[in-house]
Amino acid sequence: MRRRNDERPPFVHIYRDRHGKERIYLKKPGLPNARLPGPLLSKPFWAAYNKAIRGEAQLEVQPTFVSRNTISALVDAYYRSPNYKNLAESTRRTYRAQFDKFREAYGDNPVAGFKRRHAKRILEEMADRPEAANSLLKRLKVLMGYALELELIEANPLTGLKGFKSHGDGYHTWTEDEIAAFEAHHPIESKARLAMTLMLCTGQRRSDAVRMGWQHVKGKLISVRQQKTHASLQIPIHPDLEVVLAQTPRTNLTFVLTEYGKPFSPAGFGNWMRKMCDAAGLPACSSHGLRKACARRLAEAGCSNQEVKAITGHETEAEVTRYTKAADQKLMAQKAMARLVSSRDDPNSANHTAKVSRLEP
Repeated sequence: MRRRNDERPPFVHIYRDRHGKERIYLKKPGLPNARLPGPLLSKPFWAAYNKAIRGEAQLEVQPTFVSRNTISALVDAYYRSPNYKNLAESTRRTYRAQFDKFREAYGDNPVAGFKRRHAKRILEEMADRPEAANSLLKRLKVLMGYALELELIEANPLTGLKGFKSHGDGYHTWTEDEIAAFEAHHPIESKARLAMTLMLCTGQRRSDAVRMGWQHVKGKLISVRQQKTHASLQIPIHPDLEVVLAQTPRTNLTFVLTEYGKPFSPAGFGNWMRKMCDAAGLPACSSHGLRKACARRLAEAGCSNQEVKAITGHETEAEVTRYTKAADQKLMAQKAMARLVSSRDDPNSANHTAKVSRLEP
């Protein structure tokens, strides 16, 4: 018999898997999904619920081995491995959300029975969501790679399997007009303006922006140790950021605080910035798009990929190229042509016209 919704505490979702077993989850925005023990409203349930609603639920799950060779058992083993535990907290949340959903559907199947054709069929069913399909494929390659480490399989069946060609660019990169619109709506002394300028002028992820404070400022530099990659950066403070920080109290642990005077969580900050963007009439903009806008500005200023990486902390050329894709083509073309003309007119140019002509037959 189906329970009435009003018997459930807030944010509790109940499902039945294909075997009819009841599964209970807490799904509260801003917190990782947490699996809760049954039965609903029992003492074990309330103990786990109260812990999860406070954001204290453990990301790792306890082993639930049915058979050593099942996909569910493999996921449990991966959660306990250094491969998973050494990931950044935000990355673990992302991985866990995808793995848990995958094993809800296929967890009882043997690992050795998961073939390339099975993965292709699963991805084909997600053809209308190419980005989600490609993300799942990356996670499954990691999972099957771990199965190979455990010698549960002799070869990774997903090696070389390609996802869908993506026509999207991910998070929208803020344009200069959108930046100006946000600044026009949120005055320079506002918390929203501080948050926007902090991300735009440092090019950092929201997980790093929420931890920045005066203790990280040394002279004209701001120190950042990235939570995701553990990279240590020394970033010069942009004049626009210097102006905004001049109006920021020095008594707080972090620059940006919640309405309760506490540091933001990364997810909470993202949700709050979503509201600030909506208030400015910018529904396409997000906090992460500011990181991309910073990379775009650097590219438009003529910075090399290595120089962009020195600010943003990206590790690979491919990542920088993806982030700077929105660099204004017209501006870049004008700069490139200006350099070409300057090179032609410069008598010291290595390819001066006169020198070149003497080499021609």
